[in-house]
Amino acid sequence: MGILLISALLVVPAGKYNDVLSIGDKAPAWEAMMGIDGKKHILDEWKDKPYLVVVFTCNSCPCSRDYEDRIKAFTEKHKDKLAVVAINANLIKEDSLDAMKKRAEERGYNFTYLQDETQKVAKAYGATYTPEFFLLDSDRKLIYMGALDDKDDPDKVTIRFLEEALTAAQAGKTAAKNETLARGCMIRYKKRGK
Repeated sequence: MGILLISALLVVPAGKYNDVLSIGDKAPAWEAMMGIDGKKHILDEWKDKPYLVVVFTCNSCPCSRDYEDRIKAFTEKHKDKLAVVAINANLIKEDSLDAMKKRAEERGYNFTYLQDETQKVAKAYGATYTPEFFLLDSDRKLIYMGALDDKDDPDKVTIRFLEEALTAAQAGKTAAKNETLARGCMIRYKKRGK
Protein backbone atom coordinates (compact mmCIF):
# COMPACT_ATOMS: atom_id res chain seq x y z
CA MET A 1 0.00 0.00 0.00
CA GLY A 2 1.50 3.30 -1.07
CA ILE A 3 1.64 6.41 1.05
CA LEU A 4 -0.34 9.37 -0.17
CA LEU A 5 1.27 12.68 0.69
CA ILE A 6 -1.01 15.67 0.68
CA SER A 7 0.57 19.07 0.60
CA ALA A 8 -1.59 21.78 2.13
CA LEU A 9 -1.08 25.46 1.68
CA LEU A 10 -1.00 27.09 5.07
CA VAL A 11 -2.79 30.41 4.93
CA VAL A 12 -1.74 32.74 7.69
CA PRO A 13 -3.98 35.73 8.24
CA ALA A 14 -2.29 39.11 8.03
CA GLY A 15 -3.33 41.33 10.91
CA LYS A 16 -5.94 40.64 13.54
CA TYR A 17 -8.39 42.98 11.83
CA ASN A 18 -6.68 43.48 8.46
CA ASP A 19 -6.71 40.76 5.80
CA VAL A 20 -3.77 42.24 3.89
CA LEU A 21 -1.16 43.80 6.20
CA SER A 22 0.50 42.90 9.48
CA ILE A 23 2.35 45.08 11.94
CA GLY A 24 5.97 45.29 10.77
CA ASP A 25 5.09 45.06 7.07
CA LYS A 26 6.52 47.61 4.66
CA ALA A 27 3.76 50.05 3.73
CA PRO A 28 2.61 49.74 0.13
CA ALA A 29 3.92 52.62 -1.96
CA TRP A 30 1.60 54.21 -4.45
CA GLU A 31 1.74 55.68 -7.91
CA ALA A 32 1.09 59.39 -8.13
CA MET A 33 -2.35 60.19 -6.74
CA MET A 34 -4.07 63.50 -7.38
CA GLY A 35 -4.42 65.79 -4.40
CA ILE A 36 -6.83 68.59 -3.72
CA ASP A 37 -3.91 70.96 -4.39
CA GLY A 38 -3.94 69.95 -8.08
CA LYS A 39 -0.63 68.07 -7.76
CA LYS A 40 0.17 64.37 -7.85
CA HIS A 41 1.74 62.85 -4.75
CA ILE A 42 3.77 59.69 -4.01
CA LEU A 43 4.63 58.03 -0.69
CA ASP A 44 8.33 59.00 -0.85
CA GLU A 45 7.38 62.66 -0.81
CA TRP A 46 7.37 62.58 3.00
CA LYS A 47 10.67 60.70 3.46
CA ASP A 48 12.04 63.55 5.62
CA LYS A 49 9.37 62.93 8.28
CA PRO A 50 10.18 60.33 10.97
CA TYR A 51 6.55 59.16 10.98
CA LEU A 52 3.70 59.18 8.51
CA VAL A 53 0.00 58.67 9.17
CA VAL A 54 -2.07 57.39 6.27
CA VAL A 55 -5.79 57.70 6.95
CA PHE A 56 -8.50 56.43 4.63
CA THR A 57 -11.42 58.81 4.89
CA CYS A 58 -14.05 60.48 2.73
CA ASN A 59 -16.58 63.30 2.55
CA SER A 60 -19.74 61.19 2.55
CA CYS A 61 -19.33 59.23 5.79
CA PRO A 62 -20.83 60.92 8.88
CA CYS A 63 -18.23 59.21 11.08
CA SER A 64 -15.38 60.54 8.92
CA ARG A 65 -16.84 64.03 9.15
CA ASP A 66 -17.07 63.66 12.93
CA TYR A 67 -13.34 62.86 13.04
CA GLU A 68 -12.17 65.84 10.95
CA ASP A 69 -11.43 68.09 13.93
CA ARG A 70 -9.56 65.31 15.72
CA ILE A 71 -7.45 64.61 12.64
CA LYS A 72 -6.68 68.32 12.29
CA ALA A 73 -5.74 68.57 15.99
CA PHE A 74 -3.50 65.49 15.77
CA THR A 75 -1.82 66.89 12.64
CA GLU A 76 -1.18 70.25 14.28
CA LYS A 77 0.11 68.74 17.52
CA HIS A 78 2.65 66.51 15.76
CA LYS A 79 3.51 68.55 12.66
CA ASP A 80 7.24 68.62 13.52
CA LYS A 81 7.59 64.84 13.59
CA LEU A 82 5.05 63.49 11.15
CA ALA A 83 2.85 64.15 8.17
CA VAL A 84 -0.77 63.10 7.78
CA VAL A 85 -1.98 61.96 4.38
CA ALA A 86 -5.72 61.38 3.96
CA ILE A 87 -6.87 59.19 1.08
CA ASN A 88 -10.40 58.99 -0.32
CA ALA A 89 -11.14 55.80 -2.28
CA ASN A 90 -14.89 56.27 -2.70
CA LEU A 91 -16.10 56.96 -6.22
CA ILE A 92 -19.52 58.54 -5.65
CA LYS A 93 -20.27 62.18 -6.53
CA GLU A 94 -20.05 63.33 -2.88
CA ASP A 95 -16.47 62.02 -2.85
CA SER A 96 -15.33 63.43 -6.19
CA LEU A 97 -12.12 65.45 -6.33
CA ASP A 98 -14.11 68.68 -6.67
CA ALA A 99 -16.18 67.77 -3.62
CA MET A 100 -12.99 66.91 -1.72
CA LYS A 101 -11.49 70.31 -2.56
CA LYS A 102 -14.64 72.08 -1.40
CA ARG A 103 -14.86 70.11 1.86
CA ALA A 104 -11.18 70.65 2.66
CA GLU A 105 -11.48 74.39 2.08
CA GLU A 106 -14.67 74.71 4.15
CA ARG A 107 -13.20 72.71 7.03
CA GLY A 108 -9.66 74.09 6.88
CA TYR A 109 -7.80 70.81 6.42
CA ASN A 110 -4.17 71.06 7.48
CA PHE A 111 -3.20 67.70 5.97
CA THR A 112 -2.77 66.35 2.46
CA TYR A 113 -5.96 64.93 0.90
CA LEU A 114 -5.61 62.54 -2.05
CA GLN A 115 -8.03 60.75 -4.37
CA ASP A 116 -7.52 57.01 -4.90
CA GLU A 117 -9.62 56.83 -8.06
CA THR A 118 -8.46 53.29 -8.91
CA GLN A 119 -9.03 52.08 -5.31
CA LYS A 120 -5.73 50.17 -5.64
CA VAL A 121 -4.10 51.93 -2.71
CA ALA A 122 -6.98 51.29 -0.30
CA LYS A 123 -6.97 47.62 -1.34
CA ALA A 124 -3.18 47.37 -0.95
CA TYR A 125 -3.56 48.63 2.63
CA GLY A 126 -6.50 46.34 3.34
CA ALA A 127 -8.55 49.37 4.35
CA THR A 128 -12.21 48.67 4.91
CA TYR A 129 -13.55 51.64 6.88
CA THR A 130 -13.52 55.41 6.88
CA PRO A 131 -11.79 56.64 8.90
CA GLU A 132 -9.04 53.99 9.21
CA PHE A 133 -5.52 54.91 10.35
CA PHE A 134 -2.08 53.48 9.54
CA LEU A 135 1.03 54.74 11.37
CA LEU A 136 4.34 54.21 9.57
CA ASP A 137 7.84 54.59 10.99
CA SER A 138 10.87 56.17 9.27
CA ASP A 139 11.47 52.96 7.27
CA ARG A 140 7.78 53.16 6.30
CA LYS A 141 7.01 49.97 8.17
CA LEU A 142 3.61 49.62 9.75
CA ILE A 143 3.62 50.20 13.52
CA TYR A 144 -0.09 50.76 14.14
CA MET A 145 -3.36 50.27 12.26
CA GLY A 146 -6.98 50.76 13.20
CA ALA A 147 -9.04 53.43 14.93
CA LEU A 148 -7.82 56.84 16.07
CA ASP A 149 -9.36 56.35 19.49
CA ASP A 150 -11.97 54.31 21.37
CA LYS A 151 -15.13 56.43 21.00
CA ASP A 152 -16.95 58.21 18.19
CA ASP A 153 -18.07 60.92 20.64
CA PRO A 154 -14.95 63.06 21.31
CA ASP A 155 -16.16 63.87 24.83
CA LYS A 156 -16.20 60.17 25.76
CA VAL A 157 -12.75 59.20 24.47
CA THR A 158 -10.64 57.39 27.08
CA ILE A 159 -7.98 55.74 24.91
CA ARG A 160 -6.17 57.48 22.06
CA PHE A 161 -4.77 54.49 20.19
CA LEU A 162 -2.87 56.39 17.49
CA GLU A 163 -1.40 58.84 20.00
CA GLU A 164 -0.28 55.99 22.27
CA ALA A 165 1.30 54.13 19.34
CA LEU A 166 3.25 57.23 18.35
CA THR A 167 4.41 57.87 21.92
CA ALA A 168 5.55 54.24 22.27
CA ALA A 169 7.41 54.35 18.95
CA GLN A 170 9.23 57.54 19.94
CA ALA A 171 10.37 55.76 23.11
CA GLY A 172 11.60 52.79 21.06
CA LYS A 173 8.77 50.57 22.27
CA THR A 174 5.76 48.81 20.80
CA ALA A 175 2.32 50.09 21.73
CA ALA A 176 0.22 47.90 24.01
CA LYS A 177 -2.42 47.94 21.26
CA ASN A 178 -0.77 48.18 17.88
CA GLU A 179 -3.86 47.01 16.02
CA THR A 180 -7.49 47.86 16.72
CA LEU A 181 -10.74 47.51 14.87
CA ALA A 182 -11.49 50.62 12.83
CA ARG A 183 -15.03 52.01 13.01
CA GLY A 184 -17.05 54.07 10.60
CA CYS A 185 -18.51 53.59 7.13
CA MET A 186 -17.44 50.81 4.80
CA ILE A 187 -15.34 51.92 1.85
CA ARG A 188 -17.51 51.71 -1.26
CA TYR A 189 -15.40 49.40 -3.37
CA LYS A 190 -16.44 48.91 -6.99
CA LYS A 191 -18.00 45.53 -7.64
CA ARG A 192 -16.04 43.34 -10.01
CA GLY A 193 -16.96 43.75 -13.63
CA LYS A 194 -18.19 47.33 -13.17
